[in-house]
Amino acid sequence: ESVQNSQTNVMLHTKLNDTSMEYVSSKTINKVIQVHDQIFCCIAGSLADAQAVTKAAKSHLSFHSVQMESPPLVIAAASVLKELCYKNKEELQAGFITAGWDRKKGPQVYVVSLGGMLISQSVTIGGSGSTFIYGYVDAKYKPDMTREECQQFATNALALAMGRDNVSGGVVHLVVITEKGVEHVVVPGDKLPRFHDE
Repeated sequence: ESVQNSQTNVMLHTKLNDTSMEYVSSKTINKVIQVHDQIFCCIAGSLADAQAVTKAAKSHLSFHSVQMESPPLVIAAASVLKELCYKNKEELQAGFITAGWDRKKGPQVYVVSLGGMLISQSVTIGGSGSTFIYGYVDAKYKPDMTREECQQFATNALALAMGRDNVSGGVVHLVVITEKGVEHVVVPGDKLPRFHDE
């Protein structure tokens, strides 16, 4: 049941001037998957399906990187996920948010929904807890946030979602992706902001 009901997370990605960030909250696993050096995706839906797709995407991107003699573009990673989802839309129950940094376009965020639709967005959320925070994200997101403001924005959004969604939460995993590399940050549940009595 936990495999089929793995959409117990909140995913929030935002694009800053020079940084792409991914955030995920899960009671059981870290749903931020690295598909290449500076490209990550969050998974939602069937965990088994999502793991199979990300494993195939990693293989495609590794081969692509060798062929091109350079790291893949973020749009290439999102396109690989899109094609895998579209070609297998009758069998798969998984969606992805892909974010990363590349030399051509800098930070980028893409959504690959169930069925394989691909959309570029500045900020996006997904997972079961996301329904509780659309208003917060719409009201508080600014495209020119500093890294610290963005991390606090994401942490607040996830804390709000975890406070309302009984299947989301526990720990916040943040991945900050810049031209210089990748930084993982974990915020334990006892360090999260509280907005109401729980």
